[in-house]
Amino acid sequence: MFERIGLIGCGNMGTALLRACGGRGKLYCSNRSPEKAEAFAAELGGTACDNATVACTCSLIFLGVKPQMMGQMLQELRPVFASRSDRFVLVSMAAALPCKAIQKMAGGDYPVIRIMPNTPVAVGAGVIQLCDRGCTEEERSAFCRLMEKAGMLDPIDEKLMDAAAAVSGCGPAFVCLVMEALADGGVAGGQPRDNARRYAAQNQIGTGELALASGEHPGLLKDRVCSPAGTTIQGVRSLEHHAVRGAFCEAVIAAYEKTLAMQGPKDQ
Repeated sequence: MFERIGLIGCGNMGTALLRACGGRGKLYCSNRSPEKAEAFAAELGGTACDNATVACTCSLIFLGVKPQMMGQMLQELRPVFASRSDRFVLVSMAAALPCKAIQKMAGGDYPVIRIMPNTPVAVGAGVIQLCDRGCTEEERSAFCRLMEKAGMLDPIDEKLMDAAAAVSGCGPAFVCLVMEALADGGVAGGQPRDNARRYAAQNQIGTGELALASGEHPGLLKDRVCSPAGTTIQGVRSLEHHAVRGAFCEAVIAAYEKTLAMQGPKDQ
């Protein structure tokens, strides 16, 4: 359905998402640094161009710019959008900007898909929450098919997007802190650094897959590792003493509250 796919802003997340598309559709991309757009276009066999060309050519347009830059960028493209007689869909991955705000910035009630991806989409193991405003069922289905290789896709109500982003969007940074700390502990115990890092990373992968496959509560999975008078329960006791569980919960809440603080008036 989306024969021409555009990307405005060739940052890490936008390029990871377009790589996940697997070369479906003709790609057009633009960036403040033309060299970056040219390199990415060459990688995927697409065309490097300017923002206006993406805006007037593509049926699906990924807006890969930061939230604070979105307004000015879309303001400049308003005349291009208004001149189009065909239908196109805007895809925003910007935190704190609801679909209605994107429409207002773009100057029309254009169909908008709002997504909250995380960095593991780069290896096909990401999480993408999505909602939309003004899209048809055919457009929703086509977009999900396009993104299916990126990882888990979860359509949710837009009012839940900010809280979801605080968990899965910010979560990779929180999990990396855990992996780094586990590896440091292994090194302190005598493990070579490379081994400790691999063990810590695989530990996260395996435990996550087990949790998803079993559907069991994390507390139950934890209890199964904690033998009476064993080593693991002593480690858990130390973590509880240092309020690690509370610290991670507070980190998610802090990220959520920051997202709310970034938002404009509610009528957007």
